[in-house]
Amino acid sequence: MRKFSLSDKNFERINNTFVLIITLIIIYPLIFVISASISDPQAVDTGKMWLWPVDVTFDGFRRVFQNEAIWVGYKNTIIYTIVGTAIHLFLLLPCAYALSRKELMAKKFFLWVILFTMLFNGGLVPTYLVVKSLHMTNTMWAIVVPGVIGAWAILVARTFFHQTIPDQLVEASKIDGASDFRLFIKVVLPLSMPIIAVMALFHAVALWNQYFQALIYLSDEDLFPLQLILRQILILNEVSADSASSIAGAAQSFSEQVKTAALVKYAVIIVSALPLLIIYPFLQRFFVKGVLIGSVKE
Repeated sequence: MRKFSLSDKNFERINNTFVLIITLIIIYPLIFVISASISDPQAVDTGKMWLWPVDVTFDGFRRVFQNEAIWVGYKNTIIYTIVGTAIHLFLLLPCAYALSRKELMAKKFFLWVILFTMLFNGGLVPTYLVVKSLHMTNTMWAIVVPGVIGAWAILVARTFFHQTIPDQLVEASKIDGASDFRLFIKVVLPLSMPIIAVMALFHAVALWNQYFQALIYLSDEDLFPLQLILRQILILNEVSADSASSIAGAAQSFSEQVKTAALVKYAVIIVSALPLLIIYPFLQRFFVKGVLIGSVKE
């Protein structure tokens, strides 16, 4: 067995302590938000609740889920996320694989065109005019199509294909009579599950948390995604609390409104983040490889 020197042991202790501190910094806000969402708001405001729930109440979640728009928002967000991620992968993977092959003509030109889009952006007004001219406003496509594929994603996926799919494998497949399309479907994609999972999750998280584009392009509430619905709930509760405070003799009502607004605020965070928190652990192992993609210079 290998004997560790004193310096190695000290390094391991320091490293473990550092990792423990970082872990606590990350975990504590999560536990606090969960506890605050089911605790008495007064206990949260006074500092009585600092980790575990105090005077447990589920009134915040009850108020959130009583709103029928929540379920409409969930349905819309799931549809936007699935459709948008599918289109994203459908466009991204062939493009990135083609750019990774040395036999592609004018490959450097295409790469420079893609890199150019990372440096310059058309801006909000031109983008809105384009979306409007394509008659996508107030439709699902206004959320799904703009930003469906980005230069960063193309470059990361291209680097993965370049480092993972060897030329010998491509040449052997072509000698066996495989066309480029069959090679991509039968050989490349099965070997590319890590990058597919990473790119799908990155784009799906962005779509799940999307609300700004919906705020700009959508006016029909039946098309609102979950994040925009939750934003409205928060605003309505804050407005209700402010309105109650302006009425003479409504001190008790104001107090109840403030408590409800505080509960709803934390409940909304849980409702919006819970699906991603459930899915993430199953795909976490792909992120290790995803983070390292592109770290090796070609």
